[in-house]
Amino acid sequence: MGLNLEQKQAVVAEVSGELAKAQAVILAEYRSLPVGDMTELRRKARGSGVYLRVLKNTLARRAIADTPFKGLAEKMVGPLAYGISSDPVAAAKVLHEFARDNEKFVIKAGAMPNVVMSAKEVAALAKMPSRQELLARLLGTLQAPVAQFVRTLNEVPGKFARTLAAVRDEKEKQAA
Repeated sequence: MGLNLEQKQAVVAEVSGELAKAQAVILAEYRSLPVGDMTELRRKARGSGVYLRVLKNTLARRAIADTPFKGLAEKMVGPLAYGISSDPVAAAKVLHEFARDNEKFVIKAGAMPNVVMSAKEVAALAKMPSRQELLARLLGTLQAPVAQFVRTLNEVPGKFARTLAAVRDEKEKQAA
């Protein structure tokens, strides 16, 4: 059963809203993919903060028309699932991992604002660390010198306490 005009406008508005905050859009073909597998993909996408939607290509073209992702319009052919995310790596990672395990799910293209990517470029993006991983690495790198300095400062009183304990033990040994 098809959608009426109001429903189509609502879908376009919803997808446009997601695209407004997106940093990446990934297109993947899903021919003959079992419903259970698609449900599993939706669950993984939701867990990673990726908006995943199967859309008619005409509605998707309308949604991306006035966005930085408009270059994807020519890639919209066949039954496609659209992964939209504010984290550029998250959508690529989720869809790439799923495509690796399911041969019927094929990544066709992707885009970041004003840049259209091929399937190979999406795969390369998927192999990059996520924003959270990069921030964690940066924080670890920034904390390492400070932590070492604190350990060095704490060593002076610790060494003094061990020296006093050794002197005490030596005096007890001489007294006995």
